[in-house]
Amino acid sequence: MVERDLFGKPVPTPGARATTASPQAERPRQLALALPHEESFSHDNFLEGPSNAAALTLIDSWPDWSSRVIVLTGAEGAGKSHLAAIWASRSGARIVAGEALAVDGVQQALASGALVVEDVATKPVDERALFHLLNHAREVDAHVLLTALSPPALWSIALPDLRSRLRALPVVMLMPPDDDLLRALIVKFCADRQLVVDENLVSYLSTRIERSSRAAREAVAKLDAEALRLGRPVTRALAAEIFRGE
Repeated sequence: MVERDLFGKPVPTPGARATTASPQAERPRQLALALPHEESFSHDNFLEGPSNAAALTLIDSWPDWSSRVIVLTGAEGAGKSHLAAIWASRSGARIVAGEALAVDGVQQALASGALVVEDVATKPVDERALFHLLNHAREVDAHVLLTALSPPALWSIALPDLRSRLRALPVVMLMPPDDDLLRALIVKFCADRQLVVDENLVSYLSTRIERSSRAAREAVAKLDAEALRLGRPVTRALAAEIFRGE
């Protein structure tokens, strides 16, 4: 039996938490946890479009390359690492960061006959090591894929011989995605986070962000975090609130 006071209101039992049922009460806000969302770097998971077709053809045409060393360039998040991972899986190549190159490690790095050097010139690179790498690759008939944000002609290289050698290398560029590819990227990044989205959201988002893979990835991450924080589904209405004015 519920005990009541003189005014007929229930009397809380000892140890019970007092609650108020008010229509004005604010719902508790959820904490948005920055959980990792692993992205598959398989060939099947690479989205092809006119902007990256030449680069994908390059990877698929190995080992019939026109040069032992080729430079793959593109903006941050354009797909360079994904393509490099596809090629490394196919060729058995090791993957090293440009800033980690060292003269005494060149032979070991090329031991498998194939090597990816990522983000060349993004951070200072050991020019002697890079020059030795190019020479040794030619001597042992190894293949090397260099990835960078810009072509070698724009790199700050002090060694004249290295600068000349780099500028003679073939360059394949990843261009900004077209409309169809940008929309497909948005859907892919949502799927990576197990977000169910509709056509209205994808269409809206694709017109509010920069035309790049990086921007699509960051927009989806922001949308996911806000939906979790607010306890709301991922919809066009939520996207409009977040990206209004952008």
